[in-house]
Parts: sequence; structure tokens; C-alpha cells
Amino acid sequence: MTISDKNMNYKIIDKQTYYRSGVFRHFSEDCKCSTSMTARINVTALKKFSEDSGTKFYINFLYILAKVLNSREDYRMGYIWQTEELICYDQINPAQYIFHEDTETCTPVYTVYNVDYHVFYKDCAEDIRKAKETREYLLDMANHPNWFDASYISWLSYDSLNIELPDGHLFFAPIINWGRYHEENGQFLMPVSVRLNHAIADGYLVAKVFKLLEDEMSAFCNQYKN
Repeated sequence: MTISDKNMNYKIIDKQTYYRSGVFRHFSEDCKCSTSMTARINVTALKKFSEDSGTKFYINFLYILAKVLNSREDYRMGYIWQTEELICYDQINPAQYIFHEDTETCTPVYTVYNVDYHVFYKDCAEDIRKAKETREYLLDMANHPNWFDASYISWLSYDSLNIELPDGHLFFAPIINWGRYHEENGQFLMPVSVRLNHAIADGYLVAKVFKLLEDEMSAFCNQYKN
């Protein structure tokens, strides 16, 4: 079954046979809530790769993040409240934000995830360029249901972050934030915050994102270093 856009294909999950059916029922009916975690990840290799290759660390990390979140169905879940259907998208894409120093406001940027790094990098750079030319807050959730929130907090290397989000409508898209990296004992560490709805994720699945990010960064740097 599909919705209007070709990039929004999804399958319907049988809630009775869903491997987290008991947890889903509890946290979608009895106790609607989210679960979030902040941890520092080692980005030393990705920083060096970005400098050596003359590419943007920000776009490189965004690509790795999108690849990680597309690697498991647990991170691609959705809920259609009108029909009460639990779904899993074939693909989710990053909705990022460009900050304008002159107005101190942000412009949302939509970039379709492409597993081909070079295609994604080019598309993302162009989307960012266009976003810098406007000051409008063009957030379009209705036409982008399978987009996860990816927000860089560039002013601070923080220790924790919490996002309050009413879960009455079961918002399942991941919300990812990250801050400035800083040097510690010769390594560069970067705070990353992951928020997921508890109906489709627990502490293990949230923590798994950090492990997958570090593994994928290592694989990425080895693959593209030449």
C-alpha cells in the first residue's frame, strides 16, 4: 500500500503478530510516552576524513545518521491515527534545519535519503544552498510523514537534552539532535540525543542508535578514505 509520493511507500504491521505487541499496546494505550538518551560518540575519524577530503562534516554525519536509521524497521515506524494502522516505511528521510545568523531563525530543509553517498552529498548541499536564500519556516509535516527530525545545535557541546512532545497522537518519527564536538584526551567527542516513542522502542533500541552510528562511521571512513 502506498500514499501519494513514491518516496512514502510503507507496509502495514499486524499489531497482533508485531514482535513488540505487548509493549506497543501498553505504551500506546496505558502510558503514552517517549524515551530519550544523550551520549557522546567518537567522531575523530569522521572529522579527519572530512578535513582530508575537503567535505562538510555536517553533511557526512547526516548521511551516516540517515543510513543508520534506515537500517532497522524499528526506526522507520509510523502510525496513521485516522485508520489506527501501525506501519513501517520503506525509507525515512532527514528534515534538517538551517540557521540564519541575521534573523536568528531557522529554515527547515528536506533532503531525500539516497544510499549512494555522492548523490546524497550533492543533493543535500544544494538543498542547504537554497534554504539559505529564504527566511521562511516551510515545515510541511502533512506531505512529509516519513521524515525524521535532524537538528544540529552548533553553539554548545552539551551534556543532556530533553524534548517534550505530547504523544497523544503517537508520533513515531525519530528526533535526533547533536551538538558541537570537543577534544578530550586526543579524541573528538560529540553529544548526540535520540528520542523515540516508547510504543515502538525501548532503552535497548535507543542505545543501539549510538552503537550503529560509531560502527557506520568507521565503515564509512574506511570505504571513502581514498
